[in-house]
Amino acid sequence: MMIDWPILTLVTFLPLVGAVVILLTRDDSEAGIRNIRNVALVVTVFTFLFALVFVWGSFDNANPGFQLVERREWLSTGIAYYMGVDGISMLFVILTTFLMPICVLASWKTITVRVKAYMIAFLLLETLVVGAFCALDIVLFYVFFEAGLIPMFIIIGVWGGPRRIYATFKFFLYTLTGSVLMLLAIMYMYWNAGNTTSIPDMLAHTFPREAQTWLWLAFFASFAVKLPLWPVHTWLPDAHVEAPTAGSVVLAGILLKLGGYGFIRFSLPMFPLASVDLYPLIFSLSVIAVIYGSLVALMQDDIKKLIAYSSVAHMGYVKMGIFSANAQGVQGALYTMLSHGLVSGALFLCVGVIYDRLHTREIAAFGGLVNNMPKYAAVFMLFTMANLGLPGTSGFIGEFLVLIGVFQVNSWIAIFATTGVVLSAAYGLWLYRRVIFGALEKENLKSLLDLSTREKLILYPMAALVIFFGIYPAPIMDVTAASVDALLNNYNLHIEAASVAAAN
Repeated sequence: MMIDWPILTLVTFLPLVGAVVILLTRDDSEAGIRNIRNVALVVTVFTFLFALVFVWGSFDNANPGFQLVERREWLSTGIAYYMGVDGISMLFVILTTFLMPICVLASWKTITVRVKAYMIAFLLLETLVVGAFCALDIVLFYVFFEAGLIPMFIIIGVWGGPRRIYATFKFFLYTLTGSVLMLLAIMYMYWNAGNTTSIPDMLAHTFPREAQTWLWLAFFASFAVKLPLWPVHTWLPDAHVEAPTAGSVVLAGILLKLGGYGFIRFSLPMFPLASVDLYPLIFSLSVIAVIYGSLVALMQDDIKKLIAYSSVAHMGYVKMGIFSANAQGVQGALYTMLSHGLVSGALFLCVGVIYDRLHTREIAAFGGLVNNMPKYAAVFMLFTMANLGLPGTSGFIGEFLVLIGVFQVNSWIAIFATTGVVLSAAYGLWLYRRVIFGALEKENLKSLLDLSTREKLILYPMAALVIFFGIYPAPIMDVTAASVDALLNNYNLHIEAASVAAAN
């Protein structure tokens, strides 16, 4: 499919146009509120369809380079409005645009105050996140990357739980502090690469060996917090617990992936020598994250906090896969991120279903829901099994590939990381048994209704994708294969050139 119009600009800024329309819509009546919700849903659905048909539909899987490229002069210093996607970034664009209509539907009845501001915040967030995945100018990436903090800060701070102010400031300060160091690194890279901010130019440039370690650490400070990596993960459980349901879906399904994407796009290919030197640090912290996150999840009495700590563990696999620097590891990390975006998002939506009915997330408050909510019990079981990596679900494919990739680099790390699979089964099955199985004894649970039509419309498509991509991963693998191979070939060339130079 040949396209000669700026499809990436359309997909990126269509939600912003929807936000402007909502801003101009009156919200002083029930009909006005309904119109605002309808506009948000229609805009996010059309954004997803455009991305699916024109971005994925026109993508050439055999081409490892950037496609659908758009470039316009922006600032006089050489900073450009430069957009494009490869096999790595394109899938994250699809994931983002897929989850946003689900977030709007999930908020349809639960958000009843300041609905206009809420929908504007989500549409603005979609524009900023899609822009970050599409940006091919490092300053443009930084602008999108940092600006995304603002609508998320507002979503948690205005519509969050009782401790929302504490959670939002902790989230904002953690992520902003690391990004300041990344900005300093970007300034050095601009001068060293010949006064260019083009990401493709920087990928082709060789930064001095002595500078790579400092640059790697500066980017690490930002992406490790965003992903998040132990021990800078503590903002995540607080943010999840206090965020509204849709906010948790976006946070786990999309925003965390910006950290992993940053490692793949910048740290590994631009600073390969530092990546070789420092991968033991990443492996060590990642194994701790896997085991620590799983053990802490076992101790939780809040369902949301348990799922949040499970995300810390799963992101440990992602970091190990990326810095294993082989095809299986990187492909597995990408697949794990995409699967986690579906599975963790769906789990938070499942929590939202019962929270909307009882207004509590305490595990002890539930039990026996299979008796009067069998459809809910079925989808919750599927997503729980996918979260612990059951074969036949999307969660298995990515983590299996990661462990294969890591085993090629360090077999002991792979063995320790595999314990996370056992521990995830422990906390996942423990949670499911406490909430779903048993006798229906609590009086306030006996009147609960099963999934509504709106909830089925949200959860059933996600369940179908989790099963489909667990059985047939080829659509994802085919898209990412060429770009991953090109990334690793460039990485290995830099390593070999450095080895030859050192020998000489």
